[in-house]
Amino acid sequence: MTTSDMIRKLCEKMNISISELARKIGQSPQNFNKKLFRETVSFSEMLEIADALGIRYEQAFILPSGIRIETGNEK
Repeated sequence: MTTSDMIRKLCEKMNISISELARKIGQSPQNFNKKLFRETVSFSEMLEIADALGIRYEQAFILPSGIRIETGNEK
């Protein structure tokens, strides 16, 4: 699943439009749609999305032993 697919699915589950999400993170809908099309949404923007929606986003490496090395936001 691409980052854009994740964001679209998130909007569907949260019952908001892509345009509404863009405005919540301080971007124009046009600019944000271009980022989705080009697959250029940054990790920091993913954190902004999570913060704006009051949810958690994390990114992690998971070692064979189960140890997680991660970054993310805590909510």
